[in-house]
Amino acid sequence: MAEWIRVASDSELQKQLRVEHDGEAYALFRLDDEIYALDDICSHEYSRLSEGDIFRGQVACPKHGSRFDIKTGKVTGFPATKAVHTYPVKVENGEIFIQVEDEEW
Repeated sequence: MAEWIRVASDSELQKQLRVEHDGEAYALFRLDDEIYALDDICSHEYSRLSEGDIFRGQVACPKHGSRFDIKTGKVTGFPATKAVHTYPVKVENGEIFIQVEDEEW
């Protein structure tokens, strides 16, 4: 079952932000006035995507340079070969919520 969780206020998010909820880490990104949420950890090797460089709608992992499409989570540059999970996002009354599953997928 999916639930919406509050992860940040809209004013906290400039370009990118790491957020945590119940021991899980998520990366928030603002692109063209839209907000996107991904798993914060690179699928290739442990590194925070929220600390990566953003270029043309992609985030580059700061450790080995793997790139991911921020909107879809798909790999756009090696060495990663597995996409990262994305999450639906909504903003209500200045608060950012993401929708997560309460069981593993």
